[in-house]
Amino acid sequence: MLLYASLTSTIIFLGVNLREGRKFSVRENLYSAFLGFINPFLYYLVLFNAYSLLPAQEAQALNYTWPIILVVFSSAFLGQPLTIKEFFGVIVGFLGALVIGTHGNLSSLSFANPLGDALALSSALVWAMYWIFNLRDPRKAEEKMFWNFFFGSLYILALGVIRGIKFDPLGILGAVYIGTFEMGLTFLLWLKALEREDAGKVASLVYLTPVLSLVFISIVVGEKILKSTLLGLALILLGIMLSRRE
Repeated sequence: MLLYASLTSTIIFLGVNLREGRKFSVRENLYSAFLGFINPFLYYLVLFNAYSLLPAQEAQALNYTWPIILVVFSSAFLGQPLTIKEFFGVIVGFLGALVIGTHGNLSSLSFANPLGDALALSSALVWAMYWIFNLRDPRKAEEKMFWNFFFGSLYILALGVIRGIKFDPLGILGAVYIGTFEMGLTFLLWLKALEREDAGKVASLVYLTPVLSLVFISIVVGEKILKSTLLGLALILLGIMLSRRE
């Protein structure tokens, strides 16, 4: 499924670049061979495995710790020291992750699914790492995304050949949907919003994303949203708010 989703996104980004008349140079875009390994290959491989082991509400909430991890990485790798408020935000955010992973049972620190929780948090780590490396790439966003997904699709294809590619018509339809709306068009719309509106106003909308996701998961997937998920997600969002750099 990941292969078809990635190929769908690649085609979308290719279409955008062709429409804008950009010329492609493989030599200039070799950096994407590295970035494409991180995202989409490694990131979605880890994230999809997390979703296969955890309830959707838990996986998406833990994945949403990436802005907090990004603050830590910015301090460690970009030389941006943490303020007291940011440090407190990091602590609060990871406390929220503990609440979700333990289903509120903090006293025993007993995780319902340790591997799934580790994968969901790892996906957040991979995404934050991707953003750090992406900051050093001066190319246009649409161009970067096309080449990242181009190389990422090659890695996914190689893995699929090793594991054996399965053709499931229903699975392919789902993959095309994910590639279009999860990986492709939504990212482009986000970029356009950042270009047309004040970045601070647009960035504030990210706080709505996990909440709307929970509503979607409850209605469409039919999961009963746990109180521990709501509490943990609230702590994560508070942590993001506190650790956010102006």
